Amino acid sequence: MTHVSGRHFLQIPGPSPVPDRVLRAMSAQVIDHRSPEFAELGHAALSAIKTIFKTRQDVVIFPSSGTGAWEAALANVLTEGDRVLMYETGHFATLWKKMAEKLGIRAEFIGGDWRSGADADQIEQHLRADTNHEIKAVCVVRNETSTGSVSPIADVRRAMDAAGHPALLMVDTISGLASVDFRFDEWGVDVAVSGSQKGLMLPPGISFNAVSAKALAASKAGGTRRSYWDWQDMIGINATGYFRHAPATNMLYGLVDAIKMIHEEGLQNVFDRHQRHAAATRAAVRAWGLEVLCSRQGHESGVLTTVVMPEGHSADQFRAKALHHYNISLGSGLSKVADKVFRIGHLGDINDLTLIGALSGVEMALGKAGVPHDKGGVAVAMQYLQDTPAPGIDA
Repeated sequence: MTHVSGRHFLQIPGPSPVPDRVLRAMSAQVIDHRSPEFAELGHAALSAIKTIFKTRQDVVIFPSSGTGAWEAALANVLTEGDRVLMYETGHFATLWKKMAEKLGIRAEFIGGDWRSGADADQIEQHLRADTNHEIKAVCVVRNETSTGSVSPIADVRRAMDAAGHPALLMVDTISGLASVDFRFDEWGVDVAVSGSQKGLMLPPGISFNAVSAKALAASKAGGTRRSYWDWQDMIGINATGYFRHAPATNMLYGLVDAIKMIHEEGLQNVFDRHQRHAAATRAAVRAWGLEVLCSRQGHESGVLTTVVMPEGHSADQFRAKALHHYNISLGSGLSKVADKVFRIGHLGDINDLTLIGALSGVEMALGKAGVPHDKGGVAVAMQYLQDTPAPGIDA
């Protein structure tokens, strides 16, 4: 292999680059996970993550990927034969539906065009039609990482309340947590699913379920047979600072420090930074004469921007050129949009210079790959960033 000098630009929409400070925190020696020292770490991690979910309810931490937390969310409150309502925002909403079906859950899918978040009005119509209240949960993806769209969860909750429907509100915020605003308690969410490798700036390896009192009661009364994923067992021992299983100790060290970093910047400043970088990226894409996949105004993601390739050009070939010539990794298109789009991640520990470097790599790669485009997208993004105050810096 040939050494490539300089920094690799990891501009996929997760895993996001891990800050050096978090890597140093994770490099601590492993400790006895039944010791008083670990109990302090456990309490710190469990308390800190609640501030990111904006909840006073229980948050369960599993040593798993986000997919495991998906299964935990479903298994704890639903049983075989139960009906759920889901919304097709993209690839990951589709995968969650497929998982539900594998568990024997009857998933009703509201079809979407992959160009926006969930439509709360359609959800309300479906719930009003369910006069016998057979639907046990509404499952929505907050930030659809395959398409670059966000779903308005507060609107979904209002729609559920307007329909007078008692279903649980379950939200996937795997890529949205600590990147775009999320308010578990205020929005009346019952179960939220997340993972470590996106806005929390950690490697993959731990996942989360935030659980309302209503969801916890439902898990006590029913759900699927479960052991590893059982909330009751985990919450009981978490009260002492310990975990039921061998915990991902060094990930917890990193989690505590990553959340400290987020609060040092200011959680709202973090959200505003992501939105500002997303707007600059969209400005660059449109200046190149290319199309942003998310077409509904107000649903554009702060986490990533999904770019539609011109007809007849391969997104995967373009991404390969970008990696080879400029050492930048861009996200691939998934399932329905495979090879038709590429994704620019702008989440986690990045600043204006990081973003401009990434966009410069994209613009040069477009030229190198022979993709039809107008020049000057980077200049447009630079001007946007110059003209738009940076949260917490230019205030």
